[in-house]
Formats: sequence, C-alpha cells, structure tokens
Amino acid sequence: METMSLKIFYSLTSIALFGIGMYALFAYAHLLRKILAVNIMFTGISLFLVATAQRSSDSNLDPIPLALVITGIVVLVSATAFAIMMVCKLCEKTGMTQLPDEDR
Repeated sequence: METMSLKIFYSLTSIALFGIGMYALFAYAHLLRKILAVNIMFTGISLFLVATAQRSSDSNLDPIPLALVITGIVVLVSATAFAIMMVCKLCEKTGMTQLPDEDR
C-alpha cells in the first residue's frame, strides 16, 4: 500500500476503535467494562496521532504526536490502576460493581 492509503486505513481504524469504546462506555453499567472502554478509546486516539505524525512524503516523523502518545500511555496506565482500585473499594463497601439504576 502506498503511504496515503495507509494513513487513511489507520485513521479509519482509529475512528472505529474510538466509536466502539464510546458505545461500550454508554451501553454497559459494569464499571470494569467502562474502564476497558476508556482504554479502547485511548487506543483509537493514539493510533490516530501516530498515523498523522508523518510530516511529508519523507519518512520523517513529527516527534510531538509521538511524545504525546508516550505521555498518554503513562497517564492511562496510572488512571486505569486508580480506577480499578476505586472499583475494588466500591465492591468491598457495597458488594456491587455496577452503577446503580436510576429507576430504583
């Protein structure tokens, strides 16, 4: 494949990943599924940044989007660990790992 079609392929894949994550974020009440949905959304954003990091038709990559992705990975791992810890604490206190229904 040529470079432009790879950019389009990666961009469309990143949009699909973000859409899947957004759907899962709103569709499921289980908190661990919501955490995984946020991780999938971040993967889509990272893929888009990496796909658009090429400056021109040369093989030179712009270091700014790549640095943002690396920094984002560190933040995402920390936020995921914190969120999982909070879900575990919520499960210990209430015995539930889902958001409460508003109808009740």
